Amino acid sequence: MKLTKTLIHSAAVLAFSVGAAAAQTVSIATLPQGSVWNTMGNVIAGAVREHGDVRMVVQPYGGNLAMMQAVHQGLAEFSINDVNDVIVAVAGEADYRDNAQSGLRIVAKLNALPVGLYVRDSLGISRIDELKGKRVSSGWDAFPLANSHVSAILTAGGLTYDDVVGVPVPGLIRGSDDLVSGRTDAAFFAVGGPKVAEVDAAVEGVRFLEIDSDASALERIRAVRPAFYFSEVTPAPFRVGIEAPMMMVTWDNVLVAGAHVPDETVQALLTAMADAGEALGEAYPPLRAFSAEAAYVDYPGVAYHPGAVRFFEENAIAKKAF
Repeated sequence: MKLTKTLIHSAAVLAFSVGAAAAQTVSIATLPQGSVWNTMGNVIAGAVREHGDVRMVVQPYGGNLAMMQAVHQGLAEFSINDVNDVIVAVAGEADYRDNAQSGLRIVAKLNALPVGLYVRDSLGISRIDELKGKRVSSGWDAFPLANSHVSAILTAGGLTYDDVVGVPVPGLIRGSDDLVSGRTDAAFFAVGGPKVAEVDAAVEGVRFLEIDSDASALERIRAVRPAFYFSEVTPAPFRVGIEAPMMMVTWDNVLVAGAHVPDETVQALLTAMADAGEALGEAYPPLRAFSAEAAYVDYPGVAYHPGAVRFFEENAIAKKAF
């Protein structure tokens, strides 16, 4: 009887502490409306509120630097980012030189995100190498992460930025708007992004350009960022601009938390997301790829949040090799 009472008391304390953590309001930093990460952030916020009583608000920022700084400095609890950017942010490399974001922790792999350069159908080209001499979004002052992404896509097609005419844009949305206005010939975006569908309707058809994906091309994109890879993308209603199966430069979207976030909050969020798996996929098809069983990946150069480690260990989920 004494043991039973002790167990009941412990369970009550645990339930109270986890419930209190789950009930607090947390924020998730994303890119502006129309971006894939903003869409994912809104879907996750809605799903965990329904399935786990986690109150999450979406906080849009102008670019990846601002997002990561917000999490590192404790202005936001969570964010969504390319794992490559988290790796270089923690190391203080590339765009984070002399400004290492050591407070970033991985929570979970969300899904693989194929990206590409897309053009109007009327331009009459289908491959990256045909962009030579044409106008391509560049600069990316508000979203410097795109420099590495576009460089990888171009190099997979045998080109560099020196082979195209760079047209400076601040961020993702402006780059696509410039494709509509005719200021550029090619814009950068993730497959499945709502903005691509908007542009498709405005210009009467868009298409993503094909790349090379052999061993030599893989070596070239890995020289840009260590966790890039290739994946095959097949046509689907939400994948506007994909007319046939094609290989694309890909990275893993990861959920990121600040080191300041309590372990119980991270555990509560992951539990709610695991319970909401089907709802996540129904609200945004690319999130059908998310599952707790596949979310624990051994990425180089970054650490997992202790709350995430506890969640995976308590659910007997082993860390998978990248």
